[in-house]
Amino acid sequence: MNIRLQPGGDGPSRTPARTDTTPDLNPNPGPSSASPDPDPAGASSDTDPGGAAGPESGRNGGLIPRPGGRAQKPRSAPHPLRAEWLRGFAPWAGAALLLALAWATAARADQWQGSWGMTTETLSTAAALIGVPFALAAGSWQGGRERRRRTAELRSSTARTPLVQFLAAALPLAGWLVAAHLLVVAGTLAACAPYASAGGPAFVVHAGNTLTLAACAVLGHAAGRAIPFRLTAPLLAIGGYVVIGVLGTQQSVLRYLAFCMVQVRGDHDLTVWWYPLLSALWAAGLAAAAVLALAAYRRATALLPLAAALGAAVLLVQTGDGLLRDNPLAHRQVCDTSTTPNICVNANYPGMLPEVTRALSGLTGRLEGVQNLPTRYEDLGRPPRRGEAELPNLTPFGWNAVRGEVTDPGRYAWEAAYMLVRFDCGGPPSARRVQIADDAVLRWLAPTPGAADMREQFMARAREDGDVKRLARYRAEDRAYARLTALSDDERRSWLGRYFATAGECDPKPSEVPSL
Repeated sequence: MNIRLQPGGDGPSRTPARTDTTPDLNPNPGPSSASPDPDPAGASSDTDPGGAAGPESGRNGGLIPRPGGRAQKPRSAPHPLRAEWLRGFAPWAGAALLLALAWATAARADQWQGSWGMTTETLSTAAALIGVPFALAAGSWQGGRERRRRTAELRSSTARTPLVQFLAAALPLAGWLVAAHLLVVAGTLAACAPYASAGGPAFVVHAGNTLTLAACAVLGHAAGRAIPFRLTAPLLAIGGYVVIGVLGTQQSVLRYLAFCMVQVRGDHDLTVWWYPLLSALWAAGLAAAAVLALAAYRRATALLPLAAALGAAVLLVQTGDGLLRDNPLAHRQVCDTSTTPNICVNANYPGMLPEVTRALSGLTGRLEGVQNLPTRYEDLGRPPRRGEAELPNLTPFGWNAVRGEVTDPGRYAWEAAYMLVRFDCGGPPSARRVQIADDAVLRWLAPTPGAADMREQFMARAREDGDVKRLARYRAEDRAYARLTALSDDERRSWLGRYFATAGECDPKPSEVPSL
């Protein structure tokens, strides 16, 4: 049977003639096999009330069928930066640096809490001696991974340029190390803030150190890519620690080239605002030059960041100590004039004044009404002038003061009393009578717990050793102390006034010192 569909009918306009000599085996009547398919896709449309599945993949713009008749496009591959950021070596390196820096700063918390200058110095030292070697080693290990996995040829066959490939692998690691350092800095500053009473955090210093750590990670990555051996990373860590340590501790101007080691001395020095940024430029220029020399299409462009780095280094060395300036607060005092002598503490720690006054309350109470005393206790870090006595050291923190409190008030009061009794002489007077008077005054002004028991032990040891002279000296000192305590308040104040009139002389005549 011959069938031909003419143009203009229900089927296609051009349908070849078909000769069918095979009998029709379909017992059920229906549309002819030559009839055009009303649905070219062979499936119901999206508006089918039966809720059939959507179109097949490749038939509708690459859509993938979903139950319910709704289609979505296939997922694209994740961006390389996202994969590097969330998986692999970089997150673990950031966690390791976080723990290392946090441990290094927390172990010395009693030495920097309460002082912004000491906090800055501690964070800078930790970043220099721990962060810089770690960043170099971590970057080197990350940079040599393709050679270790033998995937260098596969990487080079990708469509991305070498510079893009380099940055895609190096920047996530640098980002994790930066995040770790910033977390430690934020936690340390938050721990210092409740106890610091003057000054403020050096944000520019911490920002410069953070940029330097990122630059060291990239520099280490370049070294690992250029020298892909397993020992490159540990050698870079050891070399970085040695170089930073040697540069940072020497007295020449080359110490200003040490990465992250800002040369401040606690609260005595402040940095000029551009010093940390210039130090970061010195490190970042070296890192950028190494990257461009290794991965840029035109390697001569590496000369530009190299010139910037060398210029920053020259400026650091030539400026030298001019990068630091005196902290004006270190040359001022805050005083409590209600005591005798007046008590003054350094203006860097005004919050310590009530605590020091409380610790010396027993001493100042015993000296009330006594003549010829120094006018005040000073805390300026210089030899006391005439009419002044030196306050026992509050700094460095961790000894006499921790977290805004005097650690041992009794011991501190004894040291303050000792400052009043021929402190600058370097040794006891030659006259035995003067020595006995000094000891009696010191024992009465600042009695310490357990002093009586300790003195009994000294006397017992002198008896065992048969040291007659030492035993006689102890007994004479005890008799003088007993006479001083037996005096009435007015008599004692009068005697102490005559005694302190000679206390500023290192070797007075015995006749000038009142006897007991």
